Amino acid sequence: MIFVTVGSQLEFDRMTAAVAAWARARGRGDIYFQTGATKVDLAGFERSALLDAREIKRKYDEASIVVAHAGTGSIIECMSRGKPIVIVPRSARLHETRNDHQFATAKRFEKRAGVFVAWDEREIGPLLDRAAELAGGARIAPYADDALIAALRGFIAE
Repeated sequence: MIFVTVGSQLEFDRMTAAVAAWARARGRGDIYFQTGATKVDLAGFERSALLDAREIKRKYDEASIVVAHAGTGSIIECMSRGKPIVIVPRSARLHETRNDHQFATAKRFEKRAGVFVAWDEREIGPLLDRAAELAGGARIAPYADDALIAALRGFIAE
């Protein structure tokens, strides 16, 4: 199953429409969309505007690959599970967000194993065509490593 999530704050119709078009062109029905207040026609697909914390964790666990906006929460959810994720940065120019911080996030994570960046909606389909060969990276720990904790404690103590 491919889990498509836009996060909890805003719809992301450009990404949602691109995944739906790709899935329809390939006869794929194994997509679950978490969409926010979308205007995209998702007839024939399982979907929900929002999911509670328990449901969203279950979708991340069930998915073979995730497609999401370039939000750190979505990326870390996948990295903690060793799941591949295709991220699509929201664009301020297209009024999808207030600024282009998601492009900076995507740039920061693009070299991490298991994180695949579609810089615009035209790159989503080609990445999903390769979904079977896209692998997640090694699972990350759910907590900060000892060196970071020690550095933070030192900073606070000063």
